[in-house]
Amino acid sequence: MSQEIALLDVPSCQLGESPVWDHRLSRLYWCDITGQRLHALDWADRRHMSWPMPDTIGALGLTTDTDTLVIALRDKVGLHHLPTGRFDLLTDVEAHDPRTRLNDGKVGPDGAFWVGTMDDRPDRQPIASLYRSTPDGALTRMVGELRTSNGLAWSPDGATLYHSDTRPGWIDCWDFDVATGGISNRRRFAQVVNDAGRPDGAAMDAEGCYWSAGVSAGCLNRFAPDGKVIQTIPLPLPRPTMPCFCGPDLDELVITSLRPETDAALLSAYPNSGGLMVLTPSVKGLASHLFRI
Repeated sequence: MSQEIALLDVPSCQLGESPVWDHRLSRLYWCDITGQRLHALDWADRRHMSWPMPDTIGALGLTTDTDTLVIALRDKVGLHHLPTGRFDLLTDVEAHDPRTRLNDGKVGPDGAFWVGTMDDRPDRQPIASLYRSTPDGALTRMVGELRTSNGLAWSPDGATLYHSDTRPGWIDCWDFDVATGGISNRRRFAQVVNDAGRPDGAAMDAEGCYWSAGVSAGCLNRFAPDGKVIQTIPLPLPRPTMPCFCGPDLDELVITSLRPETDAALLSAYPNSGGLMVLTPSVKGLASHLFRI
């Protein structure tokens, strides 16, 4: 792996998250959750674009229409039409509970949008859940008693789902039925302590290894399929949030980050916090799945 980690020339985010690579357009999308903006970068000419959102935007995914994204606002999942800015609601999610908001989400190999909530209060109680949202507006609660739903990824063959809860630091996996979106046989994949980098967002590489942003330790951890850490990469920004394989050959890796606004000393030491980092690993990633609209 190249040891050079560069910062992309894009605006910093308050809470950068959910980078998604569109292989059809050679474009990278990501969002600023609390800054309430959707961002995009055309990879070839480095042209940056952004769109304001009406609320916090926790996650996004590609759809079968290149002009439309599936997005998770604070308590809603819907379709965002890029040329017009139109938002078409698919479903409300925990709209009755002001304590939670939607957080990490990804389109799965079943063509559904998997998205979880988090307790948005500092003490992070286990009141959040992971949901499966389909294009017909149906919403199914898949996992409960979470604090901060995070770390969604699928194995290269789609047969295993990975998912984490950031505050307690666990990563679990399930057998995954691509045809139905059903999950079973839950087991513990890894348990990560604070100093090693509690698990935030994640990505899967073509060799079946799980890359996790160590948000509490300023690092990127690569886990083998058996759950052992086989590589830890220190990063130049202290609060990484999610990695994503990108580039025309899926051989580059971009990592979003957050600005530690409540830690003045850390923010002063790392003024580029909230930016996007990019490196070249020794392995390629996987193409994004599409939400079937």
